[in-house]
Amino acid sequence: MKISVVITTYNRVDALKKVLDGLLSQSRLPEEIIIADDGSDTLTKNMLQPYLNQPDIRIMHVWQKDSGFRAARIRNMAIAESSGEYLILLDGDCVPEQHFIQDHRDLAQKGYFFQGKRVIVSQSVERGFNHKICNSKTTLMIHALKKEISNCHHIFRIPFFPSYTISRLSGVRSCNMGLFKDDIRAVNGFNHDFEGWGREDSELVVRLFKYGLKRKENPFKAICFHLWHHENQRNCLENNDMILQKAMESKSFFCKAGLNEFY
Repeated sequence: MKISVVITTYNRVDALKKVLDGLLSQSRLPEEIIIADDGSDTLTKNMLQPYLNQPDIRIMHVWQKDSGFRAARIRNMAIAESSGEYLILLDGDCVPEQHFIQDHRDLAQKGYFFQGKRVIVSQSVERGFNHKICNSKTTLMIHALKKEISNCHHIFRIPFFPSYTISRLSGVRSCNMGLFKDDIRAVNGFNHDFEGWGREDSELVVRLFKYGLKRKENPFKAICFHLWHHENQRNCLENNDMILQKAMESKSFFCKAGLNEFY
């Protein structure tokens, strides 16, 4: 099964580099990485140049003009460029644990999407945090005791811990999510009506549920470490809540403005 990782980013070169280094240090590499760039300046493009010619993995940089927060659209653009059968959605400030790709591969299952978990890295240690720390249980335990990371129970990888299904929307985050490309294409991907931060991932999941998928979780596999950042502006949240509510009330799983823009 060919896996494509879609990484969303915007003007955060230091964090994106840590994420890429984490992916290139995996116990099993993905077949493809696509950077979904929501209008970053040339610093991101320049940083990426050494990464784009990897011998064992295809890495692409997909960019759109900066017209505000349009994560839904740039994710769709990247998904349209992907060649993998299975997609892992990852934010550009979420550093993967070393078995992240292997775990996602093991957890992939027809009829389901996988909602991954995250450990929160505080501002006090964010700058020096990297993929090597992700894989050092001793260092992570010290950070946990100092309350420098939260959701600490996720740092323990338990390969044979059983997964479970849930049907609620709470806790949905596209910063760490896996699903088959055919499934996200069936619902027309993310909804381009979303502009500004918030709810585009929840609205997608509403439609995935209506399409017939189930939500799978596992608290001890496919973990990422979410680096601290300033809170996003929420001036569009009221409108985005209305779009989400409309999707919940609709009988359709297909959004009008989505992936079809790129096919």
